[in-house]
Amino acid sequence: MKWLTMLSLSLALVVAGLVVAEEHRDDSAPDGLRPGGTLSQSLPAPPLAGEPRDAGREVLNYPEQPPVIPHGIRDYQVDVRTNRCLTCHSRSEAVQAGAPMVSISHFRDRHQQVLAAVSPDRYFCTQCHVPQTDASPIVPNTFLTVDEVLGDMLQEQREGGGQ
Repeated sequence: MKWLTMLSLSLALVVAGLVVAEEHRDDSAPDGLRPGGTLSQSLPAPPLAGEPRDAGREVLNYPEQPPVIPHGIRDYQVDVRTNRCLTCHSRSEAVQAGAPMVSISHFRDRHQQVLAAVSPDRYFCTQCHVPQTDASPIVPNTFLTVDEVLGDMLQEQREGGGQ
């Protein structure tokens, strides 16, 4: 009889726990990069950014910054067997295509040994390079270029009496 009481009590606790869990299951989700909704809701993803802007080459903000891609790359195949980017940006095709050649840094391996072809470390272009689009930043951006930082420092020195 004692085991029947314990089994009944355990079963009652499990059922009560499921009821409580079901009540709290639809709490509001924490606001992250996609705000709103609840934990049990699956909201649609925001629309993709528009097509890349056709603005030509952008000014780089810091040394060694990977340039953005000034054209669409949808349906470009970049995998172990082929790299569509190299049909225009390789050493042999860049002049004829009117495209900038792949940087010389892409022909060095991790030990700084010069290679005849693009290093496997640099083969997958979209690891670093992204198309430029009209997308709004998801999070606030407070990045300052080197010129802006130096300008601010000069301004502070002028206001501080040249010290």
